[in-house]
Amino acid sequence: MNIAVVAETAPAKTLIPVISKLNTKVLSLTHGEGVENLLEPYSYEIIPIGKGRRNTLTKRSNFTIGRLVLQDTYHTYSALKNQDLDLVLTCGNAGDVRKGISAAKKLKIPRLHIEQDIYNPIEMIAYADLITVPNKHAQRALKKMYDITNTVNIKGYPQAEYVANVPIMSPESIYEHYGIDDFYVLFLGGDTRSSDIPTIIEEVQKVNKIILIVPYRFEAKSIAQFVTRKGVYIIDGYVDLISLMNASQGVIYCAGMGVTIELGVLSVPSVKLLGFHTEHASNDLAQSIGINVISAYDIKNAVEHMKKPHGSRLIKNGSKASIKVAELTRDMDMFDQTQGGRKSLKRIWDQRKKYR
Repeated sequence: MNIAVVAETAPAKTLIPVISKLNTKVLSLTHGEGVENLLEPYSYEIIPIGKGRRNTLTKRSNFTIGRLVLQDTYHTYSALKNQDLDLVLTCGNAGDVRKGISAAKKLKIPRLHIEQDIYNPIEMIAYADLITVPNKHAQRALKKMYDITNTVNIKGYPQAEYVANVPIMSPESIYEHYGIDDFYVLFLGGDTRSSDIPTIIEEVQKVNKIILIVPYRFEAKSIAQFVTRKGVYIIDGYVDLISLMNASQGVIYCAGMGVTIELGVLSVPSVKLLGFHTEHASNDLAQSIGINVISAYDIKNAVEHMKKPHGSRLIKNGSKASIKVAELTRDMDMFDQTQGGRKSLKRIWDQRKKYR
């Protein structure tokens, strides 16, 4: 059996526990920084299909976005075209999934998608043959909101197994590297709206602690203009986020499911900022494990009262979930593969309009 995985960095952490359980050759199509290093031990070949595009505070035009998406979709199609593949495996709700499913559909390669964000999935999951979900609520929601019924409940998040097993730098090594040993991390992830950054930076500077800002999808220089006090530093370029968060005294983050799972497994005191996805499965998960979801104006008070999340159950369920997905790659035919099609795509598209 030969499969291809299409992934950015965070989805790769979900896919690794699955593909590590498969006796199969894996072609990895990668998008963004750091993902090649993650998938290299499991892959017979790695083909980049696009680079990470950090945001500035100036929004790109729809024409520019469309051109970049078409360009990367063509690269994905070309990478898959001459491969003898039995399955394409995707995860997440970013552009890599759109490109991977679109190209695989054109080439008539079976498609298995791992879905975690039931409120804001990528529209092309309407053409996945089978979709996994983490719980019954997600299964019901996909049917009710988007008329998607070809789902399997795997009862957990495979990424939790990855976080529990990945080598983590010791806190002492992190302290030595950055020259400090008492700091908070502010992570500005995919749920961060550019227009909210000035407020977030202003409010986080009220916290009387050294702050290390990880801008992720944003250019460091676009963030730096809002930093007005000493002891607030921006980390530019790739960072071992799991090790950094683990060594911190606490994390303030505006991101989605991936970071929420990581912090739950690490049991690091955290608060989650309510990003532009006001309804988000990561908000539900955060609250269920004891991470408060707050507005930017509540940062100072929330940080003073934040506690360690209780995420031990995530690990146990995540291990079982990754086994289930591995089994599905061999036995997809046992389940309903009726795609949602255009009707479901339109419903998801209309939902995603709310966040643009």
